[in-house]
Amino acid sequence: MTNQNAQGQSAFESQAQTAGIHHITAFVRDPQVTSDFYAGVLGLRLVKKTINFDAPEVYHLYFGDQTGSPGTIITFFPWKDSRKGSIGGGQVGITTYVVPASAYEFWKVRLAKLGVEFQESERFGERYLQFADPDGLRGEIVAREEGANSEWSFGGVPADKAIKGFGGAVLFSTAPESTGRLLENVMGLTKVGEDVGYVRYRSFGDLGNIIDVNRAAMAPGHGGHGTVHHIAWRAKDDAEHALWRSHVASSGYQPTPIVDRQYFNALYFREEGGILFEIATDPPGFARDEEPEHLGEKLMLPEWYEQHRGEIERLLTPFEVRALEGI
Repeated sequence: MTNQNAQGQSAFESQAQTAGIHHITAFVRDPQVTSDFYAGVLGLRLVKKTINFDAPEVYHLYFGDQTGSPGTIITFFPWKDSRKGSIGGGQVGITTYVVPASAYEFWKVRLAKLGVEFQESERFGERYLQFADPDGLRGEIVAREEGANSEWSFGGVPADKAIKGFGGAVLFSTAPESTGRLLENVMGLTKVGEDVGYVRYRSFGDLGNIIDVNRAAMAPGHGGHGTVHHIAWRAKDDAEHALWRSHVASSGYQPTPIVDRQYFNALYFREEGGILFEIATDPPGFARDEEPEHLGEKLMLPEWYEQHRGEIERLLTPFEVRALEGI
C-alpha cells in the first residue's frame, strides 16, 4: 500500500460510518405467497426479479420503494423445499418498516382488514405494530417524521401512507456486547440509550438508521424459511467499499472478497454475535438493466446465465404481482 493510500485508509478508519441498512435478505417458500404479502399487503414495489447467482433454480426477489433505493430493499430467496427455520440469536429478529407520522392508524386498520394478526408494543417511546408474514418472518411498522415519503402507490396503499423503507432492525445476538462494540467502533453507529431489554444504536441516515440489540445473550436460531439470512449496510461507492473491506479486516473480522451482485457490489463477514453482515454499494442500482417504469416486470439474468434462460425459466415457479381483492 502506498503512503497516500495508507493515509486515506487511516483517515477513513478514524471516521468510518455507514448511513444505515442497504437491504435485508430472507428465506421464504413460495414466490406468489411472498409477493401477495409484500406487494399485496405491505404495498411495496417488486423492483427486480432475478435469480440466486449461486443457485439459479431459486429466484432472488427484491421489493422496495419506487426505485429500490438503498434503505428500502427487502429481498427473498423463495425455496419451496427449504427447512423451517427458527428465529434466534445470530439473526435479524425483526425487520422494522417506517411509515409517515400520520399513517399509524391507517396501517392498524389495513392489517386488521386483511386478516394479518398483529400486536401493539412500545419501546424507546415509540409505538409499533408487530406481525409475522406467512413464513413466520417477524416485521413491525413504526411511524416517524424522518425520511422521504415513498412515491409508490399500490393495492390500496396511497403514496402518503406507504412504507418509506426500513426504520431499522432488531438484531438478536448471541453476544450482544460484542455486537454493540462492532456497531459503534467499526460501523460507526452511535449508542443512544437502553429500554425494555434493548440497546439502541443510530446511524446518520434517515432510513434504515435505528438498530436495537437485545441486552441479554440469546440462544442461537437456525436458518431456514421464515428467517433472515443477512443484513447489508451501505457504502456510498466502490472506492469507499474497498476502504470498508480493509477497515473490517483490520478490526479483526474476516471479510470475503468483493463480489459483483449486478445491482451493487458486496462483501460479507460474520460478527461475534453470529449475525452475517454484508456491506453493499449504493450504485449502480436496479435501473442498470431495466427502465425505471418497468422495474421487476421481467426475469433479469446476468450475462453468464443468459444462454441458460430457457432451462432456468422452466425451473422457476411463475407468479404475478397482484392487488388483493376487495382492497
